[in-house]
Amino acid sequence: MYFSHSFSAFLFSLIVCLIISECYADVNANPNASQNISKLVVDAGSGRNIPNTLFGVFYEEINHAGAGGLWAELVNNRGFEGGVAANLPPIYPWKIVGENQSSITVSTDLSSCFERNKIALRMDILCQGISCPRGGVGISNPGYWGMNVEQGKDYKVVFYVRALAPIDLKVSFVGTNDGVNLGSKIIKVDGPNVTKWSRMERIIKATGHGFRSDLFKMVADLKPKFLRFPGGCYVEGDFIKNAFRWKDSVGPWEERSGHLDDIWHYWSDDGLGYFEGLQLAEDLGALPIWVFNNGFSHHDEVSTDAIQPFVDEALDGIEFARGPATSRWGSLRASMGHPEPFNLKFVAIGNEDCDIYDYHIYTNSNDMFSKYTKFDKSPRSGPKAFVSEYAVWKEDARVGSLYAAVAEAAFLIGIERNSDVVSMVSYAPLLLNTNDRGWIPDAIVFDSYQSYGTPSYWVQRLFIESSGATLLNSTLQTSSPAIVASTIKYKNSQDGKNYLRVKVVNFGKDIENLGISINGLNANVLRPFASSMVVLTSSNIMDENSFSEPMKIVPRRAVFGIASKDMNVKLSPYSVTSLDLLF
Repeated sequence: MYFSHSFSAFLFSLIVCLIISECYADVNANPNASQNISKLVVDAGSGRNIPNTLFGVFYEEINHAGAGGLWAELVNNRGFEGGVAANLPPIYPWKIVGENQSSITVSTDLSSCFERNKIALRMDILCQGISCPRGGVGISNPGYWGMNVEQGKDYKVVFYVRALAPIDLKVSFVGTNDGVNLGSKIIKVDGPNVTKWSRMERIIKATGHGFRSDLFKMVADLKPKFLRFPGGCYVEGDFIKNAFRWKDSVGPWEERSGHLDDIWHYWSDDGLGYFEGLQLAEDLGALPIWVFNNGFSHHDEVSTDAIQPFVDEALDGIEFARGPATSRWGSLRASMGHPEPFNLKFVAIGNEDCDIYDYHIYTNSNDMFSKYTKFDKSPRSGPKAFVSEYAVWKEDARVGSLYAAVAEAAFLIGIERNSDVVSMVSYAPLLLNTNDRGWIPDAIVFDSYQSYGTPSYWVQRLFIESSGATLLNSTLQTSSPAIVASTIKYKNSQDGKNYLRVKVVNFGKDIENLGISINGLNANVLRPFASSMVVLTSSNIMDENSFSEPMKIVPRRAVFGIASKDMNVKLSPYSVTSLDLLF
């Protein structure tokens, strides 16, 4: 996108926002199946309820997850504040179009009309008419590693401008590789108001909400019961001065000061702020879990005798979300278009500092698999656990491997079996812009126009029916150390029918035989040809999905015609198998 001018000289300052609403092994199967025959005995008549809040998602501003990702703002450093804050050139990543000393000079000053965004950009146009370069002179913005401009969609351009002479501008989308004009608008302003700051808004031929639709859908398809946001380390900051502060992230976007995301090393314009996080939870049908700073960062902290402002800020944030529209902070929420309170029931006091036990785990695949027993011996009374961040990482995971996903599935089965002491669980991180790999792996990988889910993402999809389901009592009789299993009873949200779901992990290199016996059901109650088997596996444990093969490792579903009260299944090496049995 660029702004250009070809005619009379003028001073030009603007703020722009653009919105469109450690271990390797060969997985090749042993041709001989394991001689061990394991058995899972399920009691369909007894069990306990799983918390309705068990499986959710965690959003953090990391890997450009929001800025240039889920938050569909296309302009990078829209207010010209980010360059200076990050010790980069003042207008970075903006560039000058038609740059030479005889046609244009560009500088910044503190003359904008916004107290919290004082930097404005000034263009002195030194050429006139035919003396200007062909195509004009001006400034251009590359977006976040490109802007995805699609035919037929509308794009809203908003900026503030003043000048010493009549304004004659063209705002255009221009192809990066071929220079083709993909859409433009001519903006001409004359008269006495031209010397005053004026808001300009034009539509270039936004679809509504400010979230990128493909990424939003992928998150929504996880059917999360809660959304933990906005961090993570992002909330703490490397230093408190750069920690996320909710009051700086609400109100009109052009009034938000933005801040340096010093923990992940880039500028955040706070377009996806506290209000938008609450909106996102609402749009997902999830309960918001707001994480606020409690006076700690990675390198400094607030003394206890100076903590009151942080307490007040937390209480004010709760009022913003839950207070009536007549309250001080509730009225600000109402002025932003949401007069009714948000359904905020949970807050997290700092990162890993919650009142309930906040458990994080990043480890290798073997250790993650072993952690399926982590909570087996936890006290059944007292504080519950919130597993708010978990993932296999480093060599075992790469960008997202089958090996990592199968180990995580076993861990989640353990969480499911211990859901009387674990109330919530969420994978981390959720999103990765492939141009900013600050932390890998992640559940969803994207660039400016495409996306895919890693195997870990698809494992989460296999657990979406567990929240609020009934965990059935079951016993696994096996001499194999590679098998983990659980069984739930749930009502399918799509067809309204009752199912048993048996989930089994085989974390070994051999095919395993598993016998399944289901007690407590009437004879012939299971309906074989309305039942199905889903398997997630691949030919090598280090296989990954990619932009070129986004569906290489995904759950494959087939009719399970042998469903009965007593049955046998073969478990592929390094696999997750899920049986949906209609009864």
